[in-house]
Amino acid sequence: MSGVRETMTEALSGGPALGRRRQLSDEVAAYVRELIMSGQVGHGEFLRLERIADDLGISVTPVREALLSLRGEGFVTLEPRRGFMPAPLSRQDVQDLFEAQAYFAGELAARAAGKIAQPELEALARTQGLLEQASKAGDADGIERANHQFHRVVNLCAGSPKTAWLLQLVVRYAPGRFYSSIQGWPQASVDDHQLILTALRAGDPDAARNAMRAHIRHAGTLLVMHLEAQGFWADQTG
Repeated sequence: MSGVRETMTEALSGGPALGRRRQLSDEVAAYVRELIMSGQVGHGEFLRLERIADDLGISVTPVREALLSLRGEGFVTLEPRRGFMPAPLSRQDVQDLFEAQAYFAGELAARAAGKIAQPELEALARTQGLLEQASKAGDADGIERANHQFHRVVNLCAGSPKTAWLLQLVVRYAPGRFYSSIQGWPQASVDDHQLILTALRAGDPDAARNAMRAHIRHAGTLLVMHLEAQGFWADQTG
């Protein structure tokens, strides 16, 4: 949450007000998406503006703007005179989001395999080492940073900004800040990244595509299992 707080502090300190205000609203929306996708709040529970604002150390205004934006995405609903709550989210919804992510991430990995150079491969190896260290230490922030950096390097090496943009539209629904709390995910990330790195070193587009898609689908399966264990769908038909 520290990154969210830093962005919010900057946004409230002055400067180009409109752009920073939009950035602040986007950060809040990302935070709420992750609360929902990690199962911390679900359909039937109201999202209290004041509680979110207090948790993040900000005013209610950007929280309201963020929730209105999420309403436009169909991610939350607005109950008259009662407030905002997460829209119903089925198992199929979660699986669809990760399947879309797997498609775009796989294509980027395949393209990266044909272009990646030794310096980038060395950077990925260093990042993989950091991920393994963070996983052994149970360092949630370190896991998140290393995971993000690994995928960022792969996506940049692909040289396909439009496909990377499409991927970002889907990835924002993945609960990045809460992944390390999902049972099995840190070790799965370590193991899956090794397979991706091996395919990239071999310059094998098909192997890189398949390894990346398997990695994303694996993450989706673990998230579904996590939500089921929390009873997320106990009162839903999804």
